Amino acid sequence: MTVDPPIHLAQPEDADEIAAMSRELIEHGLPWGWRPARVLKAIRHPETNVAVVRAERELVAFGIMEYLESDAYLVLFAVAKAWQRKGVGSALLRWLEASAAVAGAQRIRLDTRRDNVAARTFYNELGYHEVVIQRGRYSEAVDGIRLEKWLRTAGGESP
Repeated sequence: MTVDPPIHLAQPEDADEIAAMSRELIEHGLPWGWRPARVLKAIRHPETNVAVVRAERELVAFGIMEYLESDAYLVLFAVAKAWQRKGVGSALLRWLEASAAVAGAQRIRLDTRRDNVAARTFYNELGYHEVVIQRGRYSEAVDGIRLEKWLRTAGGESP
């Protein structure tokens, strides 16, 4: 029987590892925007959830979700390569989606690199739809894709 590693809200001491994982898995080839100080600011921000998954002491996944008026925005999301395709990412994303729903979000939006086919497939399989290509989103050479998933309609019903 496999037991999934637990999901927790990040603590200030997680900031360095989250920043390093972001640099390695998300921001590779780009200027490093999510340094430890910025991650720490997100951890402490009242309208942001930073969730982590640890196996033993190893950080295996994290997600940063900002809450806006009626939307939530998944700012960063990463799963360590050794833990990909094992259900950890799906579990973490479902946890973040449930948190967004409780916070009153009607929709979750996120951006990913256009050339990151694995991420696009992952999000598509979990009900996210690609809505726009963002030319030069990450750099002149790196386009983005905006994805979104409706959690409920304006009337409060699930789609």
